Amino acid sequence: MRRLRSLASVIALALGLTACSAAPAPDTSPSPAGDGPVVAFYGDSYTLGTGASDPALRWSTIISEDRGWSEFNPSVNGLGFVNQRPSFGEDDLPALVIESQPDIVFITMGLNDNFSYAQRADLIRETIRADLTRINDALPDSRIIVVEPFWYTEKRPESVEQIISWAEEAAGEIGADWIPGASRWLDGHYVGSTDSWMAADGLHPSDIGYAQMAERMDAALAQLDPPL
Repeated sequence: MRRLRSLASVIALALGLTACSAAPAPDTSPSPAGDGPVVAFYGDSYTLGTGASDPALRWSTIISEDRGWSEFNPSVNGLGFVNQRPSFGEDDLPALVIESQPDIVFITMGLNDNFSYAQRADLIRETIRADLTRINDALPDSRIIVVEPFWYTEKRPESVEQIISWAEEAAGEIGADWIPGASRWLDGHYVGSTDSWMAADGLHPSDIGYAQMAERMDAALAQLDPPL
Protein backbone atom coordinates (compact mmCIF):
# COMPACT_ATOMS: atom_id res chain seq x y z
CA MET A 1 0.00 0.00 0.00
CA ARG A 2 2.82 2.42 0.86
CA ARG A 3 4.51 1.76 -2.49
CA LEU A 4 1.23 2.40 -4.28
CA ARG A 5 0.77 5.69 -2.46
CA SER A 6 4.32 6.72 -3.38
CA LEU A 7 3.70 5.91 -7.05
CA ALA A 8 0.44 7.85 -6.98
CA SER A 9 2.21 10.83 -5.46
CA VAL A 10 4.90 10.79 -8.16
CA ILE A 11 2.27 10.58 -10.92
CA ALA A 12 0.21 13.38 -9.35
CA LEU A 13 3.29 15.57 -9.03
CA ALA A 14 4.19 15.04 -12.67
CA LEU A 15 0.66 15.77 -13.81
CA GLY A 16 0.43 18.83 -11.61
CA LEU A 17 3.64 20.38 -12.85
CA THR A 18 2.55 19.69 -16.40
CA ALA A 19 -0.83 21.27 -15.74
CA CYS A 20 0.63 24.43 -14.27
CA SER A 21 4.26 24.51 -15.39
CA ALA A 22 6.50 27.09 -13.80
CA ALA A 23 7.45 30.33 -15.48
CA PRO A 24 10.95 31.74 -14.91
CA ALA A 25 9.65 34.85 -13.15
CA PRO A 26 6.44 36.72 -12.49
CA ASP A 27 5.31 39.31 -15.00
CA THR A 28 5.32 42.63 -13.18
CA SER A 29 4.36 44.76 -16.15
CA PRO A 30 1.37 46.95 -15.38
CA SER A 31 -2.07 45.81 -16.47
CA PRO A 32 -4.65 48.17 -17.94
CA ALA A 33 -5.51 50.47 -15.07
CA GLY A 34 -8.83 51.84 -14.00
CA ASP A 35 -9.32 54.94 -11.89
CA GLY A 36 -10.40 52.98 -8.85
CA PRO A 37 -8.44 51.23 -6.11
CA VAL A 38 -5.29 49.21 -6.79
CA VAL A 39 -6.13 45.51 -6.55
CA ALA A 40 -3.34 42.91 -6.40
CA PHE A 41 -3.77 39.24 -7.28
CA TYR A 42 -1.51 36.63 -5.67
CA GLY A 43 -2.16 33.45 -7.63
CA ASP A 44 -1.15 30.72 -10.04
CA SER A 45 -2.05 29.93 -13.66
CA TYR A 46 -5.78 30.06 -12.94
CA THR A 47 -5.40 33.71 -11.95
CA LEU A 48 -2.70 34.51 -14.51
CA GLY A 49 -5.24 33.45 -17.15
CA THR A 50 -3.35 30.59 -18.78
CA GLY A 51 -5.62 29.04 -21.40
CA ALA A 52 -7.42 32.28 -22.25
CA SER A 53 -7.03 33.63 -25.78
CA ASP A 54 -6.18 37.05 -24.35
CA PRO A 55 -5.28 38.24 -20.82
CA ALA A 56 -8.23 40.62 -20.97
CA LEU A 57 -10.49 37.55 -20.83
CA ARG A 58 -9.17 36.12 -17.56
CA TRP A 59 -11.50 36.34 -14.56
CA SER A 60 -9.33 38.82 -12.62
CA THR A 61 -9.30 41.33 -15.47
CA ILE A 62 -13.02 40.92 -16.15
CA ILE A 63 -13.99 41.75 -12.56
CA SER A 64 -11.39 44.53 -12.35
CA GLU A 65 -12.63 46.24 -15.49
CA ASP A 66 -16.24 45.91 -14.39
CA ARG A 67 -15.40 47.71 -11.15
CA GLY A 68 -12.89 50.23 -12.49
CA TRP A 69 -10.08 48.69 -10.46
CA SER A 70 -6.40 49.13 -11.29
CA GLU A 71 -5.28 45.51 -11.57
CA PHE A 72 -1.81 44.33 -10.51
CA ASN A 73 -1.52 40.66 -11.42
CA PRO A 74 1.96 39.10 -11.27
CA SER A 75 0.54 35.56 -10.87
CA VAL A 76 2.75 32.71 -12.06
CA ASN A 77 2.19 29.33 -13.71
CA GLY A 78 2.90 26.43 -11.38
CA LEU A 79 3.15 28.54 -8.24
CA GLY A 80 1.85 27.35 -4.90
CA PHE A 81 2.29 28.42 -1.33
CA VAL A 82 5.23 26.00 -1.44
CA ASN A 83 5.50 24.75 -5.04
CA GLN A 84 8.01 26.69 -7.16
CA ARG A 85 8.65 29.24 -4.43
CA PRO A 86 12.45 28.77 -4.17
CA SER A 87 12.96 29.99 -7.74
CA PHE A 88 12.02 33.56 -6.82
CA GLY A 89 14.13 34.06 -3.70
CA GLU A 90 13.49 37.35 -1.92
CA ASP A 91 11.53 38.76 -4.87
CA ASP A 92 8.63 36.39 -4.37
CA LEU A 93 5.04 37.22 -5.08
CA PRO A 94 4.10 38.31 -1.56
CA ALA A 95 6.93 40.87 -1.75
CA LEU A 96 5.69 42.14 -5.12
CA VAL A 97 2.14 42.33 -3.83
CA ILE A 98 3.25 44.29 -0.78
CA GLU A 99 5.36 46.67 -2.88
CA SER A 100 2.36 47.50 -5.04
CA GLN A 101 0.64 48.98 -1.96
CA PRO A 102 -2.80 47.69 -3.00
CA ASP A 103 -6.11 48.67 -1.52
CA ILE A 104 -7.37 45.10 -1.99
CA VAL A 105 -5.48 41.79 -2.21
CA PHE A 106 -6.85 38.58 -3.68
CA ILE A 107 -5.09 35.36 -2.60
CA THR A 108 -6.00 32.50 -4.93
CA MET A 109 -3.36 29.92 -4.15
CA GLY A 110 -3.14 26.26 -3.20
CA LEU A 111 -3.99 24.24 -6.31
CA ASN A 112 -0.39 23.32 -7.13
CA ASP A 113 0.48 22.43 -3.55
CA ASN A 114 -1.66 19.32 -3.90
CA PHE A 115 1.06 17.82 -6.08
CA SER A 116 3.64 17.88 -3.28
CA TYR A 117 1.26 17.35 -0.38
CA ALA A 118 2.53 13.86 0.43
CA GLN A 119 6.06 15.15 0.96
CA ARG A 120 5.46 18.65 2.35
CA ALA A 121 2.09 18.83 4.06
CA ASP A 122 3.43 20.47 7.22
CA LEU A 123 5.37 23.05 5.23
CA ILE A 124 2.31 23.86 3.13
CA ARG A 125 0.23 24.55 6.22
CA GLU A 126 2.99 26.66 7.79
CA THR A 127 3.55 28.67 4.63
CA ILE A 128 -0.14 29.41 4.12
CA ARG A 129 -0.27 30.92 7.58
CA ALA A 130 3.07 32.71 7.13
CA ASP A 131 2.11 34.24 3.78
CA LEU A 132 -1.26 35.52 4.94
CA THR A 133 0.21 36.89 8.16
CA ARG A 134 3.06 38.56 6.27
CA ILE A 135 0.73 40.28 3.81
CA ASN A 136 -1.70 41.32 6.53
CA ASP A 137 1.05 42.74 8.76
CA ALA A 138 2.63 44.67 5.88
CA LEU A 139 -0.70 45.99 4.55
CA PRO A 140 -2.80 46.73 7.63
CA ASP A 141 -5.12 49.06 5.73
CA SER A 142 -5.70 46.72 2.78
CA ARG A 143 -8.71 44.47 2.44
CA ILE A 144 -7.59 40.86 1.99
CA ILE A 145 -9.77 38.33 0.21
CA VAL A 146 -8.76 34.68 0.39
CA VAL A 147 -10.41 32.47 -2.21
CA GLU A 148 -10.90 28.76 -1.71
CA PRO A 149 -8.18 27.11 -3.83
CA PHE A 150 -9.36 26.24 -7.33
CA TRP A 151 -9.48 22.66 -8.66
CA TYR A 152 -9.76 21.32 -12.19
CA THR A 153 -10.64 17.61 -12.40
CA GLU A 154 -13.58 15.48 -11.40
CA LYS A 155 -11.41 13.36 -9.13
CA ARG A 156 -10.27 15.17 -6.01
CA PRO A 157 -7.45 13.87 -3.81
CA GLU A 158 -8.02 14.19 -0.08
CA SER A 159 -5.36 16.90 -0.02
CA VAL A 160 -7.72 19.34 -1.78
CA GLU A 161 -10.08 19.54 1.18
CA GLN A 162 -7.20 19.67 3.64
CA ILE A 163 -5.49 22.59 1.90
CA ILE A 164 -8.84 24.36 1.63
CA SER A 165 -9.32 24.01 5.39
CA TRP A 166 -5.85 25.40 6.09
CA ALA A 167 -6.45 28.40 3.83
CA GLU A 168 -9.80 29.11 5.49
CA GLU A 169 -8.27 28.75 8.94
CA ALA A 170 -5.44 31.17 8.10
CA ALA A 171 -7.88 33.65 6.57
CA GLY A 172 -9.89 33.61 9.78
CA GLU A 173 -6.80 34.21 11.89
CA ILE A 174 -6.06 37.51 10.11
CA GLY A 175 -9.68 38.57 9.74
CA ALA A 176 -9.65 38.30 5.94
CA ASP A 177 -12.71 37.79 3.78
CA TRP A 178 -13.18 34.16 2.75
CA ILE A 179 -14.79 33.05 -0.52
CA PRO A 180 -15.91 29.41 -0.31
CA GLY A 181 -16.80 26.98 -3.05
CA ALA A 182 -14.28 28.04 -5.72
CA SER A 183 -12.85 24.54 -6.03
CA ARG A 184 -16.27 23.49 -7.40
CA TRP A 185 -16.76 26.28 -9.92
CA LEU A 186 -15.72 24.06 -12.85
CA ASP A 187 -17.69 21.02 -11.69
CA GLY A 188 -19.44 19.22 -14.54
CA HIS A 189 -17.51 21.08 -17.22
CA TYR A 190 -14.23 19.18 -17.31
CA VAL A 191 -12.55 17.86 -20.44
CA GLY A 192 -14.72 15.14 -21.95
CA SER A 193 -17.97 16.60 -20.68
CA THR A 194 -20.65 17.64 -23.16
CA ASP A 195 -20.22 21.24 -22.01
CA SER A 196 -16.50 21.66 -21.30
CA TRP A 197 -15.17 25.01 -20.10
CA MET A 198 -11.55 23.91 -20.54
CA ALA A 199 -8.95 25.17 -23.02
CA ALA A 200 -7.27 23.07 -25.70
CA ASP A 201 -4.57 21.96 -23.25
CA GLY A 202 -7.29 20.24 -21.21
CA LEU A 203 -5.83 21.66 -18.02
CA HIS A 204 -6.82 25.31 -17.80
CA PRO A 205 -10.10 27.16 -18.31
CA SER A 206 -11.01 28.44 -21.75
CA ASP A 207 -12.40 31.90 -22.43
CA ILE A 208 -15.81 30.50 -21.56
CA GLY A 209 -14.42 28.94 -18.39
CA TYR A 210 -12.87 32.21 -17.24
CA ALA A 211 -16.09 34.07 -18.00
CA GLN A 212 -17.94 31.59 -15.81
CA MET A 213 -15.35 31.97 -13.05
CA ALA A 214 -15.73 35.76 -13.26
CA GLU A 215 -19.50 35.41 -12.97
CA ARG A 216 -19.16 33.26 -9.86
CA MET A 217 -16.53 35.54 -8.35
CA ASP A 218 -18.76 38.53 -9.00
CA ALA A 219 -21.64 36.84 -7.16
CA ALA A 220 -19.35 35.86 -4.26
CA LEU A 221 -18.00 39.40 -3.91
CA ALA A 222 -21.55 40.72 -3.72
CA GLN A 223 -22.14 38.46 -0.70
CA LEU A 224 -19.21 39.84 1.32
CA ASP A 225 -19.76 42.25 4.18
CA PRO A 226 -19.35 44.92 2.98
CA PRO A 227 -19.80 43.77 -0.63
CA LEU A 228 -17.35 44.56 -3.40
